[in-house]
Amino acid sequence: MPSQRPALLPERLARTLMLAAALALPLQGPQAQAVERPGGPPHEGNTPRLPALGESAAEDFAVGAERRLGDEVMTVIRRDPAYLDDPQLLQYLQSLWQPLVAAARTRGDIDVDTASQFAWEAFLVRDRSVNAFALPGGFVGVHLGLIAMTRTRDQLASVLAHELTHVTQRHIARGLAVQQRQTLLSVVGMILALLAASRADNADLAQAAVMGGQAAALQGQLNFSRDMEREADRIGFALLAGAGFDAAGMSAMFELMDRTNRFNDSNAYPYLRSHPLTQERQSEARMRLQGQPLPATAASPALHALMAARASVLMDPSVASLHRLQQLPLAGEGEPQGAATQLAALYAAAMAASLLNEHALAAQRIAQAQALLAAPNAPQPELEHVFVMLRAEAALAAGDAAAALQQLGTLRQAQQGAPRADAAAQRPLLLLQAQAALRAPPPQRAAALREATERLQTWVAQHPQDATGWLLLGNCAQAQGQRLRALRAQAEERALLGDLTGALDRLRSGRELARSGAAGQDFIEASIIEVRWRELQAQRRALLAERRGRPGERAPAEDPDAQP
Repeated sequence: MPSQRPALLPERLARTLMLAAALALPLQGPQAQAVERPGGPPHEGNTPRLPALGESAAEDFAVGAERRLGDEVMTVIRRDPAYLDDPQLLQYLQSLWQPLVAAARTRGDIDVDTASQFAWEAFLVRDRSVNAFALPGGFVGVHLGLIAMTRTRDQLASVLAHELTHVTQRHIARGLAVQQRQTLLSVVGMILALLAASRADNADLAQAAVMGGQAAALQGQLNFSRDMEREADRIGFALLAGAGFDAAGMSAMFELMDRTNRFNDSNAYPYLRSHPLTQERQSEARMRLQGQPLPATAASPALHALMAARASVLMDPSVASLHRLQQLPLAGEGEPQGAATQLAALYAAAMAASLLNEHALAAQRIAQAQALLAAPNAPQPELEHVFVMLRAEAALAAGDAAAALQQLGTLRQAQQGAPRADAAAQRPLLLLQAQAALRAPPPQRAAALREATERLQTWVAQHPQDATGWLLLGNCAQAQGQRLRALRAQAEERALLGDLTGALDRLRSGRELARSGAAGQDFIEASIIEVRWRELQAQRRALLAERRGRPGERAPAEDPDAQP
């Protein structure tokens, strides 16, 4: 997200967004002595685990308060058009993020309070700049430009590990506390300047005192940042290795960023501006590799190349960019390891052509990619899965929902015969199948909508925080005439986006519809709507009271029926 302050954000929220942008990789933390966590697991290897600078953050900023602040920030971000929920790209990001979170739990970096109260959520931002950032409460944002820039999954995972350390060591909480102390220092400097000016009748002396106070505050922030930078590199490296990634990915990422540092002034690499690549950091990253075992299994570069290609298409959907990607030359032909590069180029070209409504060219590029996948030395079956999804997307964009459903049905059958996939792997297929069902031709429409609705209902019951899932459930239910279910799903989607007014409006319509009897005898949905109406009314009253500065006071209900 951009580091500039949005126009109408509250002061605390704007300050937090700017701090998160500044902490994208370098960590800002205090120069305070930390105590080794009692009973914490030792660091991997023979070296004892070093104390973490963020372990005393709770003294300045409670865990619950940090999570509430993070939720407030995310409410603004989720409404921003740059917030992107691309199920396939998000699934890949989760496949890197979750092992890192598990490694942090194993190491003891995630304590009982943060484990239960923080979100531990990674999300995507549609921005071509190379950047990532941590937010209060366990949220980490990743720009598509960063994904497109990395060459391997280990490089991307090293950035996620660094950002995760911001969260586990609570650097933002400590940063807010230090900001308050630095502000106090600046105020003291101004007071001293006024006193000096009044006593000496010397404006130069007053200005010197002001500048001295500002310089002292700035130096304190720089020292603060450097300490947290080192901590993030150290702990992030341990997380990377502990999660099963190639630990060389961190030093490789430093070298990659160093090579692109000459573009630092183009505003395309905020990650580099906020995370200076000193020789010390690069040398330490290489030194940590000494004696580090290689990962048990090496990951294929092809899957990451395909996801980087997808990010390169989605990060800039302008016509000029899509035309460039559509005509991307097939680099790597004739090279021993050129298959991944060729597949990525074909994937990007097909996706760009589909978005430009050049469906014949998209089909041609996909056919070329399938020819590569059918070669004797073809890559893993997971790549075929990616291209089946692309074929279904292209068919849907071309208006052939029946072909899309056929592709997805084949893929679903293959998944049922394979070992059980995790939830993140099921989501892209589920959501795309619902989109295809909404556009299916009449002979298939009823059955496809019925299946999609039931599957989505099961999904949101298990994953109630999935706003896109609720939105599609509402659309599918509405298409079948299930008005109560549709209104409830739409209300849940609006509530997750922070639009309590919109959610209550839809629940109010559902209550009126249920009382009129026009919706039939759907007693379960009617009961759920009644309960959710009361819950959201209470939530809204609590928010209004908090904004008025009286968190314990009950605000009057806007509707007499809102009272239990």
